[in-house]
Order: sequence, then structure tokens, then C-alpha cells
Amino acid sequence: MKKRYIILIIILILIIGFSVYYVNDYSHSDSTALSYINGSENVSVTHASNGLFIDGKGNDTALIFYPGAKVEYSAYLPLMNQIAAQGVDVYLVQMPFNLAFFGQNIADDIIKNSNYSHYIMSGHSLGGVAASGYASKHDVDGLVLLAAYPSEEIDKPTLSIYGSEDKVLNLKSYNDARPLIKANFTEHVINGGNHAQFGNYGLQKGDGNAGINSTLQQNETASEIINFINKLF
Repeated sequence: MKKRYIILIIILILIIGFSVYYVNDYSHSDSTALSYINGSENVSVTHASNGLFIDGKGNDTALIFYPGAKVEYSAYLPLMNQIAAQGVDVYLVQMPFNLAFFGQNIADDIIKNSNYSHYIMSGHSLGGVAASGYASKHDVDGLVLLAAYPSEEIDKPTLSIYGSEDKVLNLKSYNDARPLIKANFTEHVINGGNHAQFGNYGLQKGDGNAGINSTLQQNETASEIINFINKLF
């Protein structure tokens, strides 16, 4: 009996040790991303209870953004800065353990404690899946997916963006999920873009080699998002 307890304790220690390692093994923001932590011209960045609030010239529409799995949320600051500079404020969410599935409903608090006319859910990779899950059940005005696809039916206008060189996104699963989008669907493929360059966190294992740099990929992404939102309202 004593031997059994010892074995159980060892197994528990191993599980805890692996869990601690797993949640602390994530991709960090690079120096370019961190250079935006204090904002930029005409865009301010402030710390909010659930991440960062990126405030530009807009005051009518907000984008709530869920980061990719095991990616430091601030890695998306350059892209979110561009979006805010073009008229859509952004809530960049810091997820528990850098995993959006642990914070899928964080948007509830953001919407409850802000006063925008329109809210757009968005996310990258598995963060996009979590954002789509929230959008499927709540009264938001649209969904923007970056290298992601929904796991539930969506009746909101949806924009999907991914890179032609993305080797992380499972295109079969992506195409199989398309029928879940029941409202207006817009797709944009970035020629030369890959999976990781929506953020600034370095190379991602298994990803394709990008034919453009992250700045160009993010410029095109921000432009497509703004165009999509402007057509909605």
C-alpha cells in the first residue's frame, strides 16, 4: 500500500512539473513588438485588467483580439497599433497561461466595462478558434480570423486572412469548417505570408518560409481588417 502511494506521489510530481514547464514554454515578444508598449504617434497604449488597451482616433468600434496559443500577447502590438491608428481601437487580451481557451469569455468584461457601438472579435490561430467560439454565442458585430477557423456555427460577418506560405494552419480542417460560417464570408490570402508573422515573436516550428517580411504582412492585414469593418458600418 505504501509503495502505491509513493508511485502516485511520483506521478503527481511529474504531472505538476510537466505542467509548469508547458505553460512557461512560450514564444516571447521581440524587441520590435516591445517598442510599441508605450504607444506611437496618435496611438496610446494603457494597461487594462485583461491586457492592453490600444487607443487611436476611433471611438465607435473596438476590436477584441485573442493571441495565438503559447504566444506572449504583446507580440501583436505592431499589428494592433496599425489597426488603432486607422480608426478601430483594440483590446489586446492577455490570456491565462498564454492559452485562449482558459479565457474565452474575457470579452464579457471588456464589453461590460466599455462603451462602443460595435465590437469585433478577432484572434490568431487557436486564439481565433476561441474568439469564434465567443462570437457564436454573443451579440458582437463581426469576426476576424487570422490563420484560424471556427469550431461552431457563426452567424456574424466573418473575415478570414492567412498567408500563402502558412504550414501550421491545417487547410483541410480550414476548408471543412467553412460551412459553419452562415453569414457573409470574406477570405484574403496574403501572398508570401506565413503563420507567425501576424505577430512579432520569431520563427514558429513547422511554419513555412515567408516570402515577405512581417511589416508587409501586417500592413496588408491591417488594411484588410479596416476595409472589412468599414463595409460593415
